[in-house]
Amino acid sequence: MATLNPVQFIQQVRAEVSKVVWPTRREVLLTTVMVFIMAALTAVFFALVDLLIRFGLQGLLGMFG
Repeated sequence: MATLNPVQFIQQVRAEVSKVVWPTRREVLLTTVMVFIMAALTAVFFALVDLLIRFGLQGLLGMFG
């Protein structure tokens, strides 16, 4: 690997950073809202699964316990 002096390194870093396409404020807001909605839906799903498993086990243990 070739060694670069610090000035060349900083120039290359600036050149690469200038190629980055930054998201707009609206895109960030929409994706943030989507993440919160998906997290809420996932939480509700696992809460329902947990309730079903709990009632199923209580019923099963109630029959044999």
